[in-house]
Formats: sequence, C-alpha cells, structure tokens
Amino acid sequence: VDAINVADSPMARVRMSAMTLCYLIQHEVGVETIIHFTTRDRSLMGLQSELLGAHAAGVRNILALTGDPPSLGTVPVSSGVFDVDSIGLIRIIKEMNGGSDATGSSIGRTANFTIACAVDPNKPDLEDEARRLRQKIEAGANFVMTQPIFDTSVWTNFLNVFGAERLPIPVMIGILPLQSTKHAEFLYNEVPGINPTENSRERMRLAGANGRAEGVRMAQELLEELVPHAQGVYLMPSFGRYEVAAEVLDVLPG
Repeated sequence: VDAINVADSPMARVRMSAMTLCYLIQHEVGVETIIHFTTRDRSLMGLQSELLGAHAAGVRNILALTGDPPSLGTVPVSSGVFDVDSIGLIRIIKEMNGGSDATGSSIGRTANFTIACAVDPNKPDLEDEARRLRQKIEAGANFVMTQPIFDTSVWTNFLNVFGAERLPIPVMIGILPLQSTKHAEFLYNEVPGINPTENSRERMRLAGANGRAEGVRMAQELLEELVPHAQGVYLMPSFGRYEVAAEVLDVLPG
C-alpha cells in the first residue's frame, strides 16, 4: 500500500474532518494519505487557509473535488459554498506550488502539493466528461483518479472519446469489490457516481450466498485487465472489510 484515500464527508454526510484523519494516519500509521478536498464547504479564503494548514501538517497529496451537494445528504439545509469548482481548486493549488495564493500574493514559499483530479467514465455524457478532464489537466493536475469501474470496456470507451490510447498524465483506476447483490443494487440506485454495470449486477445476483467471493473474483479480473491501461489502482473495500483489499491483490505476481 502506497497511500490511503481519505474522503471528505462523502454523499454530503457528516464525518470526521478529513484533514485531521489524514494527519493522524500519517503520524500514527506512517502511511501517506490522499485527501479528498472539496470546495463544497469552504469559501475561497477558507480553502486556501486549509491548504496552507495541510501543507504544514505534511498532507501534500490533494484530490481536488467539487463535492456532493448538501441536498443529497443528512443535513440538506446546510449551505454549499462552491466559490470555485474542482478546476478552480486545481488552479489555486498550482498557484500555491508556485508560491502565490489565488490573488497572486506571495505565500512566503513554494508549496509542494501533488494534485489529483477525478474523472467518471460511467457518465452518460462522455464528451463533456472528456472536456472537463482536459480542463483539469490544463489547470495543473498531476494525475487522475477514476470513479469505480466495474467493466474494462467502460474505461476503454472513455479513452476512445478522449481521443487517446493513454491519458497524458498518470491514471489510477478505482476498483470497488462488490459484497452481494443487495450491495450492488444499492450502489446502482442510491450512490451518485458509482454505477455497477448490468453484467456485474447479474453476476452478483447469480452468485447468491457466494456474493463476497464473486465480488473478489470480479475485482481481481478487473485488476489484471486494467493494469496495461493505468499506472496504478486504488481499492475501495466496503463496510470496513479491509481484508478484502488484500484478497484482491493476491492475484498480482510476487
């Protein structure tokens, strides 16, 4: 394991501060983190202050996200800020790496952030998703992280729309091992941005009580098939079952 992803109140539900959790993981476990940093809850001034704090705390890997709107979550009356979107956030972080804030004023020294951006190859409008990815790359993203992929063709189809066999920057493919047919259907129907394909949902349905093993098998197949198309993968085990990630990785040589 090279790094641990830490989400920022996903699905707009109240969770522990992602920044604090990143700090604790890095200092108590000794593993680097990638913080999912959204513009949803932070003003333009606030997000810059928090980025400076993250840098001082040693949290240097930032996945720049706009974030799920509060209306999706458990506190729908909460106000979404959205002074900038993920593309604007990438530009701000790049400016900080050059020693300036969003207004061009000096921050005293150059920052050393590694900037990740997200792409969702499951979106119905792939042309628009490809356009936004180009903007994120032009804004200064260093690497790409995909939403979970459940079929290799989903990624190859996106690359065809993007117009390249490979992206111009490294990509990490997201793989989410399914646990059961109930799990697959919940993700498909209730979680924005996570779309198990019809084939993957059918395999889980047919697996019945063996759903967990089938989910691991499907994730292993994806891992082997997607390695030639990416520079890395990240695994998203559900329900705190982190041992599933280790089982998926057993398929790799060595």
